[in-house]
Amino acid sequence: MRKFLSFALCALLCCCWTTQAEIFTSISQMTDLIYTEKELVQSLGEYIKAEESKLSAIKSWANKLDALTRLSTSDPEGYLAHPVNAYKLMKRLNTEWSELEILVLQNPSEGFISNMSIHRQFFPDEEDEKGAAKALMRLQDTYQLDSEAFSKGKLPGIYSNVMLTVEDCFDMGKTAYNDADYYHSVLWMQQSLKQLDAGEETEVAKGDILDYLSYSVYQMGDLPRAIELTRRLVAIDPSHQRAGGNLRYFEGLLTKQLSELNQEDYPPPSEEPIQLGTYIRPKDHLPERDVYEALCRGEGLGMNDVRRSHLYCRYQDRNRNPRLLLKPIKEEDEWDSPRIVRYLDVLSHEETERIKQLAKPRLARATVRDPKTGVLTTANYRVSKR
Repeated sequence: MRKFLSFALCALLCCCWTTQAEIFTSISQMTDLIYTEKELVQSLGEYIKAEESKLSAIKSWANKLDALTRLSTSDPEGYLAHPVNAYKLMKRLNTEWSELEILVLQNPSEGFISNMSIHRQFFPDEEDEKGAAKALMRLQDTYQLDSEAFSKGKLPGIYSNVMLTVEDCFDMGKTAYNDADYYHSVLWMQQSLKQLDAGEETEVAKGDILDYLSYSVYQMGDLPRAIELTRRLVAIDPSHQRAGGNLRYFEGLLTKQLSELNQEDYPPPSEEPIQLGTYIRPKDHLPERDVYEALCRGEGLGMNDVRRSHLYCRYQDRNRNPRLLLKPIKEEDEWDSPRIVRYLDVLSHEETERIKQLAKPRLARATVRDPKTGVLTTANYRVSKR
């Protein structure tokens, strides 16, 4: 489970593509956004209090004047017959209404807007959001998780109350769709549709989900289901711009396939809901991908009780190194072949934080060597900083 947590943290927070300063390829730099958001929330709270105070003052003044004008308009001549009332009317119109005008024109949002403008330059952009979405898809592939697990926050070793809404799932599907990744588009659009059909409130239209889902299913080669989904779309929105044309195209394509196979009819679409495993994930251009995904899942490692019995914890003084005699290093065997050793409590927390503080300004995007040119360059599958 430790492997999953480690990989999940790495994939989610070290995932985003290059931006102006590539801030979002580093966990340590992304943590700054946590405090930035907290500061903005505090600033927003101060703005709300200022607006409430302003509205409260205006409301109090309006209530007072409402009662006064009801009295004055009931008998204007009688009201003005009293010299004090005449004086106070002149004073209100000359002074107090001007003061109210100044109050109304005050803009308590200036401080909040100024704070937003300062921090906005460090905000993630569309590419960063796209990178974060792709990180979830990589986790989904690596640990063979369905979209519902993410949507409900139920991941192996992690449980969170943070859930994905219909709109979140829809945006995930759109990210994949726009990248011609129809495999993941199907999974996330299907999850979005499932949550919508379950009654979750959303501003996402069912027709939009069916539009993306039907075409993505077609791209996965499932014509019968693509036709069934498109018919559902036409039933919801007969005037849909693409639905009618897509339906005629899909039906014509299926008729042509049946003719080539000398068949009169096609099998009905599967009644089983689309889920992980319904379609085969396209092959990746990285040949090592299947291997490292299996390794992350702990497959084929072959650790047994006999091998595990030879893994030890020990104190290590490096052949009686004077610096380690009084405080030897804590050494723990993690694996036997190849030998992997973990060292514990080598640095204090303060020392670790100081090293991170010194290293943070020097972080740079990790690079790979281009096999064609031999030049070091960035790659979208290696997005950490070092």
